Amino acid sequence: MAAILTNLRTTVHVSILIAILLVASYVLWGGVDAGPALWQAIARWTHVVAGIMWIGLLWYFNFVQIPNMPNIPDEQKPAIGKVIAPAALFWFRWGAAFTVLTGLIIAALRGYMVEVLSLGLIADVYTPQYSFIGIGMWLALIMAFNVWFVIWPNQKIALGIVEADADAKPKAARTAMLFSRTNTLLSFPMLVAMSMAQTIFG
Repeated sequence: MAAILTNLRTTVHVSILIAILLVASYVLWGGVDAGPALWQAIARWTHVVAGIMWIGLLWYFNFVQIPNMPNIPDEQKPAIGKVIAPAALFWFRWGAAFTVLTGLIIAALRGYMVEVLSLGLIADVYTPQYSFIGIGMWLALIMAFNVWFVIWPNQKIALGIVEADADAKPKAARTAMLFSRTNTLLSFPMLVAMSMAQTIFG
């Protein structure tokens, strides 16, 4: 067991294998239909996993790293800026990308892509679920845009990943922080729309 748990890659691979075996057993012996509903379920699971990675790291930055940076001695801060933050930002931005991609796949598989992106305004028959989940989707799209086109470019400057004037670093760090905080502001209503839509509207 220690061999599995001491290597993160092995831990994740075993965890995914257990998840696959769980689903496969219900498909083979539990009467679960292996048709379109299963593909929607797989897409939804992938969406949730990517979303946890994304929002978990968003909240790590905003609830843990940013507030505690002033408490870290200056000689220890390079460990955060050179090692921890770049690794966290890698998973953060790709978590955002895969969350959006899998969310769009779910909408396509369920056949309501246009309806939710239009907030139900151009649906043949309007239902509040379209506007409710559509709001969540648009908030997620805005947040993902912020990650890729504002936060990440500014973090590269702030962390010295790209060359920039010394004066540009504090400004870039502040811009990245403000847009990260904007995403935190949007995260709770986005998650309300995403997590409650199926339950509230059936």
